[in-house]
Amino acid sequence: MKEPEFRKAPGDGADIQLAQWPGKGETVFCIHGLTANCRCWDKIASVISPEHQVLAMDLRGRGFSDKPETGYSVDQHCRDIESVLRHLELDRVVLMGHSLGAFIAAYFAATRPEMAEKAILVDGAGQLSSEQMNKVFEGIKLSLERLGKVFPDYENYVETLKKAPFFQSWSEYLDVYFQYETQEANGGVRSRVYAGGIQEEITNLANIEIGDYYGRISCPVLILRATEGMMGPDDILLPQDAAERMEKEIPSARRVDIAGSNHYSLIFEDFESRDRAIREFLSS
Repeated sequence: MKEPEFRKAPGDGADIQLAQWPGKGETVFCIHGLTANCRCWDKIASVISPEHQVLAMDLRGRGFSDKPETGYSVDQHCRDIESVLRHLELDRVVLMGHSLGAFIAAYFAATRPEMAEKAILVDGAGQLSSEQMNKVFEGIKLSLERLGKVFPDYENYVETLKKAPFFQSWSEYLDVYFQYETQEANGGVRSRVYAGGIQEEITNLANIEIGDYYGRISCPVLILRATEGMMGPDDILLPQDAAERMEKEIPSARRVDIAGSNHYSLIFEDFESRDRAIREFLSS
């Protein structure tokens, strides 16, 4: 595993933690999911650096970024990203987002086309029906339940997570990821994620019609889609119909389905087809 370097950069009213894997090519700027953190990108960063520089952010309210009481929306995250990129003097980057991060990457590419060289949307940014969305939130319920709770120790914190069906096998990458997100609290440990921000995020996310932005994305787009559900076969976060709409309406999009992957294993486990698709897209 390649250990990143860490630094802070000013967002739009909140300091943002960045993990950096140095590289020579284009900068790939990575945006994680709803309750995740920058260390979810360790596996993929090991594949594309040092051919490319990889920067991964902790969204506000997560990891080691600031946690203001309010201000949790796709639009606010994009303002944070723009501020960070301008501070780092990066005019254009390749955006790569997973889950909620894919929504943010798609919105950023649509609203700030001059700053988006390419975009990789990893199992997210689909326009879902209310029924599909309900299935997704049922699938991530276990992940949400850890927020705000104090556990006796780290092993107790991850005990239930280790049994979750969506983590197909526990690995060093998952261990580093969850250790990064925990902190001591009241004689035990708890998640660093600000639970209040997540609730605001979920409310605001329901008000975004991301499909309305597809036609405004002018850069090349790679859609990576997991083919398996999280808790069952029908809670796929990017269903076939939603992925097909993205392919049709995003002008320069191509899609690669990663057979045998689910929403989480797609970023934490080894998939040669994923790695090949990303490398080919970045070099094209």
